[in-house]
Order: sequence, then C-alpha cells, then structure tokens
Amino acid sequence: MMATDSMDAPLSGLTVIDFTRVLSGPYCTMQLADMGARVIKIEHPGHGDDTRAWGPPFTGGESAYFLSINRNKESLALDLQRPESRPILDALLDRADVLVENFRPGTMERLGLGYDAVAARWPRIVYCSISGFGQTGPRRDEPGYDAVMQGEGGLMSITGAAGGSPFRLGVAISDIVSGLFAAQGIAMALLARERSGAGQRVDIGMLDATVALLTYQAGIYFATGETPRRMGNRHPTIVPYETLPASDGEFVVAVGNDEMWRRFCEVIEAGALGDDARFLTNRDRVRNYDGLRPLIVERLARRTRDEWVRRLKDAGVPCGSVRDIGEVLQDEHLHERDMIAEVEHAVAGTIRLLGVPVKLSRTPGAVRHAPPTLGQHTGAVLHDLGLSADQIATLRDQGVVGGSR
Repeated sequence: MMATDSMDAPLSGLTVIDFTRVLSGPYCTMQLADMGARVIKIEHPGHGDDTRAWGPPFTGGESAYFLSINRNKESLALDLQRPESRPILDALLDRADVLVENFRPGTMERLGLGYDAVAARWPRIVYCSISGFGQTGPRRDEPGYDAVMQGEGGLMSITGAAGGSPFRLGVAISDIVSGLFAAQGIAMALLARERSGAGQRVDIGMLDATVALLTYQAGIYFATGETPRRMGNRHPTIVPYETLPASDGEFVVAVGNDEMWRRFCEVIEAGALGDDARFLTNRDRVRNYDGLRPLIVERLARRTRDEWVRRLKDAGVPCGSVRDIGEVLQDEHLHERDMIAEVEHAVAGTIRLLGVPVKLSRTPGAVRHAPPTLGQHTGAVLHDLGLSADQIATLRDQGVVGGSR
C-alpha cells in the first residue's frame, strides 16, 4: 500500500495521547493514526503493552498480535507511577487534542488523570474511556474481557450449531466493535468541538457495544418475547441464507428476496420449487424451512462448490465460497484495494499488515509506519517537548523513561 503524506489525511494536525493496551483501545487509536493523527502511545518502560508478550507467533522477536493493531503510532516508554513523569504528561496534554484510555474505572483518577481533573485544566480535550461496563451503573468496577463480553452480551448464545454448545466468535468482536465505536465517538466529539470550542468525555462500555450488535436479534425478542436460539449458519428471518453443501465442500448463499429465490431455483435445476406454494414467499420459506432444506441439498450434491458459485454468480444470486484465512489474504481483489500492506519494521524487517478499510477519495488514510518497538520514540517525543539530551539521559538512568538511546 502506498503511504500518503499524513498532512493530506483528515485528522492531520491532531495529537492523541494513547494510554491504552491490549485490543479495544489500540484498535481505536490505530484508526485515528491511519487517518493522520499523531498518536503517542504511553507504555511502561519494563514491559510495554501486554500484547507485546502474546505469542507465538513472533516476527523478529515482535508479537504478531501487537504488530496487527499498533501501526502508525509512536511509543513513549514512561513509568506513570513515578512523580517525575507528571511534568512530561502535563506537557503532552498541553499539546493534545484527544486522550484515550481503557483502564478499569478509577485507575486514571488514582494517577491524577481522571476526566474531571483533565477537563478542568484542558477543557478542549476529547477524553475517551473504554471499559468493560462503562463509567456508570452497578457493574462499572468489573473488569472487561472480550470472551466475557461475548458471553454476557448474548453473542455466544446465538452462535453455534442448533442444539449444540455456545461458541465464541473467531475474532475478538467485542473488543473490536468497542474500538470502532470509540473512534466514531471521538470523531463526533471533535466535530462538536469545532462548533462549541469545548471537549467532552466519550464513554464506551464493551457490554453496550456488544449488545448494540444484536440488532434484529434484539428486535425478534422485543416483538415476540421469545429468546433467539442458536441456528448454526442459517438466518432466523431469511431463507435460504446460509452455508450449503456441494459435492466437494460448502459455500454460502444469500437469497434476499423472492425474485432472487426463483433465479436460485432455476440455477439448481429445481424450477418447481420456485412455484411450490409452500415456498413462494420468504415468509413461507422461513415457516417451512425444515421441509425445504433437504430438497435444496439433494440438488446441490450433483455439482462442485466452484461450479455452483460460478453459476449462481452468473445468475445474479449472491454467493461465495467458505474460504480459510490464507485464501482470503491471497485474494487479488484485496491486494488491488490496498487491504494488504507492506512496511519496514525497525527490527523485524519487511512485515505485512492489513490495510485501511475506510476509503476516502480526497483525504485518504494510509499505512505509513510500522508498529513501534517499545520506547522507540521516547527520545524524539521528549526532545519535541523541549528536554535536553542530558535531561533525557537522566530520566533514562532513573528508570522514569525507557527505550533505545
């Protein structure tokens, strides 16, 4: 992916002080960095972000997990527990537009960096907090972990085979969606600041974010009072909309309306099904699903997955293969869309990362810099704040800051 000048990006000129670690917070700040913001990641000098130690795999000694969500950032290794760090933090906040943290509620207050204290001194700062259950409510003090949120938020109860055990999604969706909502909230708060001149707090609870994903599943419960159940890969309100078996493997179909249903029946050489009164409308097909699916499966067993996918696509019926991650990341279309990027890392050499999914025509984001090594930018950041080389060396010797000399 070609790196563009960050000055052309929509968030250029903004500075983000990033106190986050693990996934939800770093995913949020990565999006801001992709769009041109200067993100200064504050890490403990001894061990840094927890995910630096998560693995294997490691690339050149760097965690693949950490590399996947920390591009375009600077790393300042700073011990927040040391009083000598406070003048540095104050100087950073003097220049900051956004502060992002994902500690448990109360942690930032104990550091003297709670929202009320920061907003009183720096009223223009947009202050974003991500936590398991949000800053209010009876569960605010409980820790938040993705697997717990997938369970508590109902996602696991509707994921898995009908009658089988509940399953966690294959990605940390509660963490990721919390980071997405956080970045969205920050962008809206920055827009509001342009109008009012005042910053505000963005409060993201992982449980809130997870529950927000329930959409039509929650709608089903509100409308019927019945709790949605696990249905495997089928859809509760659209048929056929699921994985189906060909002679050599599974593929996905998404028959979204009745006209599409008739085309689907023609392709699988079952035109009579399209005229069958039991299956004429989507409502009919949902009601009579148990009788319909075996009739479809019988016909699909006659050809291979690739042949069905080709025929259905030619007929305008949405479908696709069930691909593994390796197949996905070799897709020519994704490479053409700059969704696979290569950058030079300080110790790992050339590494590959996912690209930026938000495509802006005039002010695009980009993968410009590799994820930082621990404390890689400590000297540069402190120099920008006006500290001399001797002052920086003294702070290193005292263990207040870390990173290469």
